[in-house]
Amino acid sequence: MGYYIRILGKNAGNISLRELQASASPALIEGDAGGDAWQQLVLKHGSGQEIAVIEKNLVVEGELGSEELQEFLQEVPLHRPESAAAWLQEYLPTVKVIYAFQLLSGTDVDDGWTLLHRVYGKVWNLAGGILQADGEGFSDEDGFTVLWQFADRAKGAWNVGVLGDGGRWVHFEIDLGNQQHREAFWRGQVPIGAKLL
Repeated sequence: MGYYIRILGKNAGNISLRELQASASPALIEGDAGGDAWQQLVLKHGSGQEIAVIEKNLVVEGELGSEELQEFLQEVPLHRPESAAAWLQEYLPTVKVIYAFQLLSGTDVDDGWTLLHRVYGKVWNLAGGILQADGEGFSDEDGFTVLWQFADRAKGAWNVGVLGDGGRWVHFEIDLGNQQHREAFWRGQVPIGAKLL
């Protein structure tokens, strides 16, 4: 099974292939026969090496998008912090579309990550909503990770958020490998000495 990053959007309108191609340049985007009503695209280098497959799944009863959203609703309460899990339980039912980006080998060559992030950012800008990445977690609407799904071996600087007083997100940077940072985040708190963003 591949590695996916997702946009859980609130705007299910069609996204122009022309706009996406402009953001992807010099990479190429090839779509299914749906034109701007596409359901699947492939982002690839000029050489033909594929960077990502992008699928658009509307959250409609009986369709893949609805099934995936139900899986998230079941999964979220199993993770921390509890305040973020509760927020996501309220937020997820408002999602109208899921854009799933399956990352392929082309992400690791010829600046593939940059090209991927341009297209991902464009889709997110147009669809709105929150982000989800396998093995990382869910974000708030500003893109800061709010629900921890990292492996124990995770390390490095990471931008996160916790719910503060009044239900507003407080954003800061943690070291994923620092146990004190982890535990504070899991409790829904800003670690002592953390850099606020």
